[in-house]
Amino acid sequence: MEKFIIMGGNRLEGKIRVSGAKNAALPILAASLLSPGTNLIQDVPNLKDVAVMKNLLEYLGVKITSDQQGIKVDAQRAASLEVNEEIMRKMRASNLVMGPLLARFGQVRVSYPGGCAIGSRPMDLHLKGFIALGAKITEKYGYIKAEAKELTGSEIHLDFPSVGATENIMMAAALARGKTVIRNAAKEPEIVDLQNYLNGMGARIKGAGTDTIKVEGVSELGSTTHAVIPDRIETGTHMIAAAITQGDVTISNVIPEHVEPIVAKLKEAGVKVTDMDNQIRVQGTGCIKAVDLKTMPYPGLPTDMQSPMMTLLTVAKGTSVISESIFENRFKQVDELRRMGANIKLEGRAAIVKGTEKLSGAFVEAPDLRAGAALVLAGLVAEDATVIENVHHIDRGYERLEVKYSSLGARIIRVNN
Repeated sequence: MEKFIIMGGNRLEGKIRVSGAKNAALPILAASLLSPGTNLIQDVPNLKDVAVMKNLLEYLGVKITSDQQGIKVDAQRAASLEVNEEIMRKMRASNLVMGPLLARFGQVRVSYPGGCAIGSRPMDLHLKGFIALGAKITEKYGYIKAEAKELTGSEIHLDFPSVGATENIMMAAALARGKTVIRNAAKEPEIVDLQNYLNGMGARIKGAGTDTIKVEGVSELGSTTHAVIPDRIETGTHMIAAAITQGDVTISNVIPEHVEPIVAKLKEAGVKVTDMDNQIRVQGTGCIKAVDLKTMPYPGLPTDMQSPMMTLLTVAKGTSVISESIFENRFKQVDELRRMGANIKLEGRAAIVKGTEKLSGAFVEAPDLRAGAALVLAGLVAEDATVIENVHHIDRGYERLEVKYSSLGARIIRVNN
């Protein structure tokens, strides 16, 4: 098992490029199942979750090749309509193959998906959407089976703006007969990127980025070339890394509009943030101020940024209150940050963070992806050495994080136990 060793105290300076968005690449790869042609997908990040999705597609009979242009996905010979428990439990987003397989082949059978244990993420909204499109759902022995001779467009109102359900229903509706309207849809930029990819293949979808998405079903989809959008969560993490180390970092390959809520909170905390087209420059100003924050669906502050923001506030001047409104079990980083000297008190779905003058290095363990990133940020400013175990969680969502931060002056290395 690999781990990071970080010697804190170095100010980060320089330029860093953001990779393609994991949460856009995964549904786009899954959507490739809808087309019998070959699609070229560019700027796909080299992450463990992406590797799992590629393995899943290959298990289903998809041919995947990579070169300097990007990843070529040929789903012409996709055949298997069942995904076993071993594959599904590796990643939550594996459930995104359900919509495409159901739409193209009329049936799909999958095990319940896995992923980070950050709280309840039920499949009911996905299944309600499939049922509204005319599918029959059977749940038995830990498996979900969906089948339909033909999917038919329908009006679907989501009880909650679930990103995964919105994406799955969009993909299923792309080949359904007639018109589908998804109301209370999630608005995340990754959904807009999925819409653009599907429309590039010949789908007729509009409204992504708003709470109402309209899909005019087509009989078949073709091929396209598509570049994945930059990862806004990685962008936000780098911004905090610059701020917490009182550094001066220019972050490239950025869509500033996608990180506006993060920028707003950093500015409120006293950090200098400058927008330069597709770049953002972040400069420490000598003092981090306490701020209150609440996670919300897009365009609010992303739940994925809650853990990294907490690390920043552990060294802020004053007391901050963090409210987690999306997932009920997303404070797993707290115990590990306390090991490093953080002053954090939990009250239900709220965390009260009293800033401390400094953090101390310690042996800690990454309990999930974003909590792991939070510990890396803590290690960058902690006194002495920090050892972070279970970095495979971090590798699920950050591409060569230790290499990128080393290029900015951080002392961080990856070692095998």
